[in-house]
Amino acid sequence: MKLVRYGQPGKEKPGLIDSSGKLRDLSAVLPDLGPAQMDEKVLARLAKLKTDQLPLVRGKPRMGCPVAGIGKFIAIGLNYSDHAKEAGMPIPKEPIVFSKAVSCIQGPDDDVMLPKGSLKGDWEVELGVVIGKQARYVTQKAALEHVAGYVLSNDVSEREYQFAAGNQWDKGKGCDTFGPLGPWLVTRDEVPNPQKLGMWLDLNGERMQTGNTKTMIFSVAKIVSHLSEYMTLMPGDVIVTGTPPGVGLGMLPRRFLKAGDVMTLGIEGLGTQTQRVVAFRRR
Repeated sequence: MKLVRYGQPGKEKPGLIDSSGKLRDLSAVLPDLGPAQMDEKVLARLAKLKTDQLPLVRGKPRMGCPVAGIGKFIAIGLNYSDHAKEAGMPIPKEPIVFSKAVSCIQGPDDDVMLPKGSLKGDWEVELGVVIGKQARYVTQKAALEHVAGYVLSNDVSEREYQFAAGNQWDKGKGCDTFGPLGPWLVTRDEVPNPQKLGMWLDLNGERMQTGNTKTMIFSVAKIVSHLSEYMTLMPGDVIVTGTPPGVGLGMLPRRFLKAGDVMTLGIEGLGTQTQRVVAFRRR
C-alpha cells in the first residue's frame, strides 16, 4: 500500500493511493496515520479494504509527511563508500548515528528554507525506514520484521553548521524544513528488497545524484539491528539511511543551495519530491 496524509499543515487527513494512482480518503477508517497505525494488524486490515469504495479525493491537495507523531528521527552518515570518499572521510567501521530534530519534518513538496546566515546548504536523497513495532536488541535476521514501510527523504544539510563548529552534525541537520518525507509511506510488503532501489536527485533540472541502495555499506537490516542495541526503536520512528555521491560538499568547485533553486528527487517505487529553496523568513 501507498499511505499518505494530505491537506494543509496541521490539518492533514489519512489517505491511500489506489492501484490506478488515485487518492482515496481514509478518514472514516482511521483517525490518522501515526505510531498506532504502524501496527501489522492495522496495516493488514487496511490491505483488505475495497479501495474503489473509499471516497475519491478530487484535485491535487498538498501532501504532508505520511507519518504523524514521529518520536525519533534518526540518521546514518557516510553509508555509501563513494560518498564517504567524496567527503574526504574514512569508510566507517560501524554506522555513524546522529539525529535530525522532529521539528524539521515537513511534506515532500513544501519549500525548503535556508536558515538565517546560511552559507553551505546541501542536498541528500535518502531511503527512509519507518518502524512498525518496538525493536530492542533485535537480530539482523529479524530486523526487517520490525519495519512498517519505507519513505523517500531529502536529508537537507547546512555544512557550515555541521562542520565549522567541530563536527556537530545535529546542528547542521535539524534546521526548520530540513526533513522532507514522502509523498507516500510504502508498506514493507511492496518493498521486498530495500537493498535494490535506484535513487536520484536533480538540482534545477541537472542530475546531481544517481545511486542505488545496493551500494550501502550497512544494510537496512544491519542499521535497525545496530540501533536497537543502543536505543529502543518505537512505532513511528523514522531512520534515514545515508546518501550516494553527488552532494554539493563533494563537488569541485563546491556548490551549495541558494534561494530560487529547485530540488527534485526520487527513489524507485517510493515516488518523487520537489522542493523550492527560499531564503530565511520568520514564521
